[in-house]
Amino acid sequence: MFTKTGRFFLEPKQYAAGLAKALRNELGDTHQATKTLMRWTNANERTVKNWLAGSSGPRGEHLVALVRYSDAALAAFLMMADRQHVVTTIELPILRQRLQSALEGIDAYLGQGVPPRSESPSQQGNTR
Repeated sequence: MFTKTGRFFLEPKQYAAGLAKALRNELGDTHQATKTLMRWTNANERTVKNWLAGSSGPRGEHLVALVRYSDAALAAFLMMADRQHVVTTIELPILRQRLQSALEGIDAYLGQGVPPRSESPSQQGNTR
């Protein structure tokens, strides 16, 4: 059983604005974005435009369809639900891949015979 940690209510306008921002950041605010959201959710054009404007937010099956296709919508939804740790867990494999790519780039750079930069005399005493 979970302990109660207090009441948390999200205002409908906060919900709509949060998802609108996430969708616009991911897809832009163009007619193509509207068409993409219509295709993903099977919602009509006016409904999708209201989502992008932040005047209303998706409900029920439309929300499920959005988070199925949109990582940004999923992250926004989880953040609004105060589940930041889930967002972090989802992002870890992506961050691991980016780190692996960076390490491969460093190895390739060093493998080309480029000597590593030595510290300048002014930096040698600065260890943290």
